[in-house]
Amino acid sequence: RWGNAGFPPCRYLLCASGDFVKVYSVNTEETLRLMGGHADLVTGIQLNPHNHMQLYSASLDGTIKLWDFMDGIPIKTFTVGSKLLALYAPASAEDSVFVVIPKKGERDTFQLVSVKLTKGAGQDLEAKELSVVLDGVGASVKHIAFGRGGAYVVSVKGVNLQVYFFKRKLLNRFSLSTVKKKGGDNHFSCVVCHPTEDCIATGHADGKIRLWRNFHHKKEYTYSTLHWHHDVVMDLAFSMEGTRLLSGGVESVLVQWHNESSCQKDFLPRLGSPIEYISMSSDGALCCTLHTDNRITIINSNLRFSRSIQGLIKSRDVKTGLVVDPRTKALVLNGEPGHLQFYSLQSDQQLFSLDIVQRQYIHQAGLKQSDLVKVAFSAQGTWLATVEESEEVTDPELQLKLWFYHEETQSFRLNTRINTPHDNHITDMCFRDMDELGDDSLILVTTGRDCVFKVWGMIEDTDPEAQQSMSWSCDFVGSYHNYQATNCCFSEDGSLLAVSFEETVTVWDSLTWDLKCTFCHPPGNIRNICFGRLTCSKYLIGATDYGFLCCWNLLTCALEWSAHLNVVVLQPDPLSEHIAAVSWLSKESSLFVFKPNEPRPIYIQRNLCKEKILLAAFVPRDEPEMISSEKYLWLRKSQLFFLTDTQELMTLSTKSLEERLTPSSKQLAVEESLPVTPFSVLLGKHRRQQAQEDIDLGKPVVHNKQEQASPAVKELLHTPAHVLPSASFLCTIFINSLLISKENKSAEEVADEVEMESEKAEDDSDEENVTEMEQEDTSHVELLGETTCKLSKSQEKELRKIRKTDYSWISAF
Repeated sequence: RWGNAGFPPCRYLLCASGDFVKVYSVNTEETLRLMGGHADLVTGIQLNPHNHMQLYSASLDGTIKLWDFMDGIPIKTFTVGSKLLALYAPASAEDSVFVVIPKKGERDTFQLVSVKLTKGAGQDLEAKELSVVLDGVGASVKHIAFGRGGAYVVSVKGVNLQVYFFKRKLLNRFSLSTVKKKGGDNHFSCVVCHPTEDCIATGHADGKIRLWRNFHHKKEYTYSTLHWHHDVVMDLAFSMEGTRLLSGGVESVLVQWHNESSCQKDFLPRLGSPIEYISMSSDGALCCTLHTDNRITIINSNLRFSRSIQGLIKSRDVKTGLVVDPRTKALVLNGEPGHLQFYSLQSDQQLFSLDIVQRQYIHQAGLKQSDLVKVAFSAQGTWLATVEESEEVTDPELQLKLWFYHEETQSFRLNTRINTPHDNHITDMCFRDMDELGDDSLILVTTGRDCVFKVWGMIEDTDPEAQQSMSWSCDFVGSYHNYQATNCCFSEDGSLLAVSFEETVTVWDSLTWDLKCTFCHPPGNIRNICFGRLTCSKYLIGATDYGFLCCWNLLTCALEWSAHLNVVVLQPDPLSEHIAAVSWLSKESSLFVFKPNEPRPIYIQRNLCKEKILLAAFVPRDEPEMISSEKYLWLRKSQLFFLTDTQELMTLSTKSLEERLTPSSKQLAVEESLPVTPFSVLLGKHRRQQAQEDIDLGKPVVHNKQEQASPAVKELLHTPAHVLPSASFLCTIFINSLLISKENKSAEEVADEVEMESEKAEDDSDEENVTEMEQEDTSHVELLGETTCKLSKSQEKELRKIRKTDYSWISAF
């Protein structure tokens, strides 16, 4: 949904995202606001037709919320008490909205009902006055549309179309044939209504678009057909004036139809992925498309691409795991087919996408194509290793690629390509990065189902025609009793390598590649392994697929402790001793956080979610967070993220919802979303120029904290002139805000001043001369454009002692 907040053209894009509503800037693509408060998925958002600075949102939690999206605060919450699957707010409805709810007592049957929004004091209100408008409607927001001025409502489901006229209380039903002829499929997929005329546009499963007219009469209705899409029409939208119709589908092409003619149409192709939803701005200047890869594309009215907002791409299968880029702290995982996406957790947007496979992906079922399956970064993020393989089960085509990060281009460049690094699927890989040993210490280990692990190292390229000086080759091949190698990891100092072979864990010296010891805990193959860190570096942790979590002591080569736990994810924190283990039992995921030296967990969160958690990652924080609750101290240095089997990204937060949302809401309402006045622009430009001149001259820039933090100044500079109170009212507040209060001096400063005063009393005349000299020196230095070097109190004291010394005896010589 689009919002202009009274300032045309539209500047904001509002989007339902999980149980939040996001406000994006159309100009900068930034997330301006995150509005949270719903306890379940947000299923519909609509601008208040009577106040476009307000927004309605509906959720599966059974509530409708009215928001002031400029400030990001909820105005009212209406409790309906039933799951809300779609929301509509036509301008013709005065004190009510329309929602889709499940029909009581019947499964997969839904109703369109009118909800009267109760008027009353307080923020939380009951909205129990419901009246059924249509039965047997679809559960999607695309299956219902309101016609010309809210005079009628249209619903499509299966091959049936219903039109209900509110004033006449008349319901007309129309049906299409269910017989599929010549590849045709009449099932409805979406419906929209013309804004000014009695015309209904419907999309169908076979790619056809039908335009219905004269539907006031059951038998005299007519429809015409438009056809370009070769598959299901996913969504339709009329322009504000109704002269253009937009359609989208699996072809990733936005089609614009003119004058209801198949001959007059325009195309915007290559939008990247299938179009799920189309929305028009209230001024008709922009439209946006929502795609299946979780991307929003903003398009101008002349059908030209404008901007793109890319969120976390939902891949078919995240085979790479969740990996953290050491440089950007971004999450790295499968994105588009054959690509690696770098996803920023701070901005909730994709930073960039790296094409690994570098082949055209063909969207065709049953076709065996190569995809990305493994990813690993070196500790500093300078090297990236990727593994791609074909979808063949028995004899896959494998490629190992090593990429080097170039500072000049700020991107990864392919350094080495190794065909068939293993004879069977690669199961795991990791880097060793030992800084104290230099570049030679950087090695890569891969494990495979061909029963070996391989060590790859860098060598100088002797080929004079080679593009780079260094390349990678195999240094060592290790095996253990012809068992399949499944997992590998290095100790924190890089001196030991642990490789699991089915039921056995082997530990190797990473300098000599001697086998040091083996650990076994049958029954069950080893599912995950990791070393302890910092004070727990002498421990090795392993989880078996038979439901055991084991901790071995590397000094005694014995089992320290074990626990009966079905661990599916084992993730160590890189900045502390803590290890997170996620279990899956009785259709619920639970979290256990522990230190290897203590068998008792320090944190347990049972029933973390109903979905199965497949992956987890600790992301280091830029600065340690202040945490008051003792049970969350393990999250002080890093934040823990989870990815479920439904590809939902979740995290544990130590702050309440209000604490997380209020600062950004308040700050952005003033700083980013409101337009600045010309006076503010001029004053801000002058201040920036003055500050830059001071920096160029070497002058220390002094910031007045009180002036910066003054609400009076901010309100005066950021509030439009036509809504400001009179100058006489603001004058006193503004002048008072500029006054600087006398700050209390510290005890040390007071003591130094007392000491200096006592010294002044001893020799007043000498001190006066010193003052004059200092003033003269300062003026000369400032003329040269240099800053004065301020002495400390102790240095000034020593300097005064030197000045008081009698050197008259030198005159005798």
